[in-house]
Amino acid sequence: MAATTTRPRPPPTRGCAPTPLPRRPPTVRSIRALVLRLARENPSWGYRRIHGELAALSIKIAASTVWEILKKHGIPPAPERHSTTWADFLRSQAEALLACDLFEVRTLTGARLYVFAAIDHSTRRIRTLGATAHPTADWIVQLGRNLLMDLEEAGSRARFLIRDRDSKFTAAFDALMTDAGLKVVTTGIQIPRMNSLMERWIQTCRHELLDRAMIWNQSHLLHALREFETFYNRHRPHRALGQAAPLRPLPHPINEPGKIRHLEVRRRDRLGGTLHEYQHAA
Repeated sequence: MAATTTRPRPPPTRGCAPTPLPRRPPTVRSIRALVLRLARENPSWGYRRIHGELAALSIKIAASTVWEILKKHGIPPAPERHSTTWADFLRSQAEALLACDLFEVRTLTGARLYVFAAIDHSTRRIRTLGATAHPTADWIVQLGRNLLMDLEEAGSRARFLIRDRDSKFTAAFDALMTDAGLKVVTTGIQIPRMNSLMERWIQTCRHELLDRAMIWNQSHLLHALREFETFYNRHRPHRALGQAAPLRPLPHPINEPGKIRHLEVRRRDRLGGTLHEYQHAA
């Protein structure tokens, strides 16, 4: 019987690390920045939607990589960061928003007058459309027509009109706005902040005009309101507009030292000194 021969085993290698698996190359910095930009500009998009948008841009990247980028930078999933608040709606739709309201004014004789005003959210332009002691449905509708004609003349692109739930705004008023292409948005019950710009203007009107003037009657009130409307739209600075007025852009700053050292500013009084306007002397 022939003897079998066995091959010697190779000695075991010691101290050698196992061969590492191939690693995925890091994502290009510009692609990471684009992923974060898409997530920031589109809060409702999840990582799958962002991955699809990248594919449409011919950018090849795995969906899991998009998810890892979002997680690494602390961006939560879309349902947690997509919550449109009323303030977000107002900011995003400012150019298409109007607001209106009725507010009450008392004369020296104790008569109660109602003023109807509207404000443009984007330009902050105010329109005081009328005042009466008896705000009937026909009166409101007529002022609504006047508002629409003024908007058409100004070339307004408004698409929404915010108003409160006052019963003086009838169905005929809403139908008039709807026929003109304006969608009427009513505020919540006892939530005046939903019409905050209009409420803020009413407060400004009271503080700067009505609380400092003695209103005799309806004609005197209308005269005072028209003066204040002109002052508000053409002179009064607004922080939201970078200190410009709704109908007056800011002039160029004075850069000449000589003019700064010899400033000559004159004051113009409105309503007997209730309102002050300051201008450079000619």
